[in-house]
Amino acid sequence: MKGKNQIYAGAEVEVHYDAARCIHAGECVRGLPGVFDPKARPWIKPDGATPEDIVEVVDRCPTGALSCRRLDGGPDLDAPGENQIAVAAGGPLYVRGRISVVDANGNAIVEDTRAALCRCGASKRKPLCDGSHTAAGFDDAGVIESPSTDAPDEADTEAGLTISCSTDGPFGVQGPHTLVDGFAETVCRSQSSYLCRCGASASKPFCDGSHNRVGFKSDN
Repeated sequence: MKGKNQIYAGAEVEVHYDAARCIHAGECVRGLPGVFDPKARPWIKPDGATPEDIVEVVDRCPTGALSCRRLDGGPDLDAPGENQIAVAAGGPLYVRGRISVVDANGNAIVEDTRAALCRCGASKRKPLCDGSHTAAGFDDAGVIESPSTDAPDEADTEAGLTISCSTDGPFGVQGPHTLVDGFAETVCRSQSSYLCRCGASASKPFCDGSHNRVGFKSDN
């Protein structure tokens, strides 16, 4: 899913910003307020910190709205060593790893190392989160009560994670991944998961078929 990618170039690093993927998590502003200032114009000043610090803070962006490219020959962002899906309390699924999000026909929507996926069913940018969970009053603590352990204990650092958006149904996750609950605790590892994106499942974050009952309609 491509948005309007704005590029802010400094002497040693350039920062890319995709507004369509931003849900104002605020990691950038808290991390480097001298570089990321929403009240300033331009709001990103890449020369306001060292390239190393900018790369480190950009990597905290949970949605992938921010990325960067070193111009000084230094290392850019690396893909995380393990695929992880974190269930945010009252919010989206934060995914990190070698991620490919595809539609029901297998067409790529997002190929990245970070993404925020809607699990409340209200986003206008499905399958991506757009922050609508707040207005929708989505209330879920992020508890994972039905862990699966069909993945090896050791992470496969080379394996990718494919997340398929079934038509009017759940996310089908294929590939080794860990599931992290809303309390930042790793609950389980799995090779395959079906995760709710309609917001109605009684077994969140897992799908229980409630999308049929509530008449969930997906954009992808």
